Amino acid sequence: MAYIPCFDSSQLEATCKVLADTSNGLRGEEIRHILAEIKVADPDSSLTKWKRLFNALAYVQNKHQVGNHLILFINRAMAPARYISTPELFEWRRDGLNVALAFAGYAVRDDGRVVHTSRETTLSGARARANRLQSLLESRGTHQEVYKYCRSELLEENYFHAVLEAVKGIAERIRQLSGLKTDGAELVNQAFSTRAPILAFNSLRSETDISEQKGIAHLLIGVLSAIRNPIAHAPKIVWAMPEQDAIDIFSVLSFVHRKLDNAEKR
Repeated sequence: MAYIPCFDSSQLEATCKVLADTSNGLRGEEIRHILAEIKVADPDSSLTKWKRLFNALAYVQNKHQVGNHLILFINRAMAPARYISTPELFEWRRDGLNVALAFAGYAVRDDGRVVHTSRETTLSGARARANRLQSLLESRGTHQEVYKYCRSELLEENYFHAVLEAVKGIAERIRQLSGLKTDGAELVNQAFSTRAPILAFNSLRSETDISEQKGIAHLLIGVLSAIRNPIAHAPKIVWAMPEQDAIDIFSVLSFVHRKLDNAEKR
């Protein structure tokens, strides 16, 4: 491998925090094994994972005055064969690494190898390189109202809070359309009653119309109770939000927003 200049401490720290993330990072045993593969001493296994990895790579970088060992570690950690059964984990780590490495002028390709790129100087530019979730949502034609409530969380690829804010946005939009101030099931039942509706998805003249009104109302209540409430009350480490779940939830929210586009106030 050609000579690679040293990474500054902030770039090295950011990279280690991705690789050794509490929820989505390498396991302690994996870190030990890869360090041994690249002949880097494992300083203290009692430390938190990212600090352990940072100390190991910072020591060898300072000793040899090259950044090669970080690249060697990433190339092995991101080998696609490791992710045959967990492709979403590969994408999560790759996205995070691409933000951290952008400031040094590197990126991780889809084959897991680190390559030279142009150097980023701003956080927004670095995030834009890795903002894969928003790109996926845009390719699916996701409703613009979804982005309205969680744009900053999407930029950070923060699935947990992006979903929470997007679901909260559904309730807020219903309040804006209906003029109601309530929340949750009470808000939905008041707004989309079939006897005295404030908002209607159709003319409510037939059994089919009434069934649609009831069905979408039940869906809304389900979204608020099954998705928003657990996320709002449980910490991120307990209530996991995998990428695929986030994409599926955003699809449901997009469908609901399209229905709200055509809802008429009574």
